[in-house]
Amino acid sequence: MRETRTGRPIPQTAAVARAGLAGLACALVGVAGAAAQESGDARAGQAVASALCRPCHAVDGASRDPARVPPDLGAVADMPSQTALSLRVFLQTPHGNMPRYQLTPTETDDVIAYVLSLRAR
Repeated sequence: MRETRTGRPIPQTAAVARAGLAGLACALVGVAGAAAQESGDARAGQAVASALCRPCHAVDGASRDPARVPPDLGAVADMPSQTALSLRVFLQTPHGNMPRYQLTPTETDDVIAYVLSLRAR
């Protein structure tokens, strides 16, 4: 029988329950992360990006110049730290001269899906 830090024994059922809960938590985190990256329609996101972002950003993904200001969306997609969550936070936070667009949750998901679809393979 295992013991706690205080030296008291842990009943076998509690240890098994804890291990099961830890496994479930890890599985749920993995599923949530996969679902977050799979949500959104990249084609609809391209339409939103073309309508709203094109005046300042290259949105087609062909240009990948990381030094360009503002950056090309292809370069944004290629950033090693880029995730669906980081894009979501960025899109919901005001930045310098960037217009403050009020995207719907669906538009946000779609733009995220589009940007992530531009990653160099």
